[in-house]
Amino acid sequence: MARVILFNKPFGVLSQFTDKGTEGSPRATLSDYIDVPGVYPAGRLDRDSEGLMVLTDDGALQARISSPKYKRPKSYLAQVEGVPSEEQLAQLRKGVTLKDGPTRPAKVARIDTPELWERDPPVRFRKTVPDAWLQLTITEGRNRQVRRMCAHVGLPCLRLVRWSVGDWTLDGLEPGKWKDAFTG
Repeated sequence: MARVILFNKPFGVLSQFTDKGTEGSPRATLSDYIDVPGVYPAGRLDRDSEGLMVLTDDGALQARISSPKYKRPKSYLAQVEGVPSEEQLAQLRKGVTLKDGPTRPAKVARIDTPELWERDPPVRFRKTVPDAWLQLTITEGRNRQVRRMCAHVGLPCLRLVRWSVGDWTLDGLEPGKWKDAFTG
C-alpha cells in the first residue's frame, strides 16, 4: 500500500527537501519538518503560499495527484486586494488567458474571512485598501496559477492557502505538522 502524507506547509518553506538556492542563506525546506525516507511531494506549493501538500512513496500516485490530465481539484483560500466585482468573478469562472495559455474554468466564491492560523510574517495591512477572501477550485496546477489568475482580473493575492487536494483537506492540521493519510 502506498504511503501518503498530508503536510500543512507554512509560509516561507520550500516545497522540496533540499535548498539549491544561494549559499550562506539557507531557507526552510520540507526536511525541516518531515523525516520520512522515500516520500516525495506530489506537486509544488510556492514558498510564499501556505497549506496542504501531499507527499507519497508511490510514483504512479504522485503523477495522478499532480498531473493536470487527471483534473484532480485543488481548492484555495485567497485573500485578495480589492473588492471583487461580479465581472471579475465571472472571468475567473470562465477561465482567463495567461502568458502560457488559457486556464480551465475555476469554481470561485466570495467567502467570509476564514478562521486560519496567524501567518508569520503577517500580511501587510493598509487602511486605505480593502481586501476580501475568495475560495477557488482549479483542476490544473501551473506555476503560481491562482496568483496569476487573480492578478489578471485585477485582484492581487495577499495570502494564499491551499485547503484541499482531491478529498484530502487541511482540516485539523496545524502549520508545520503532518499526518498519514490512508489510500485504502
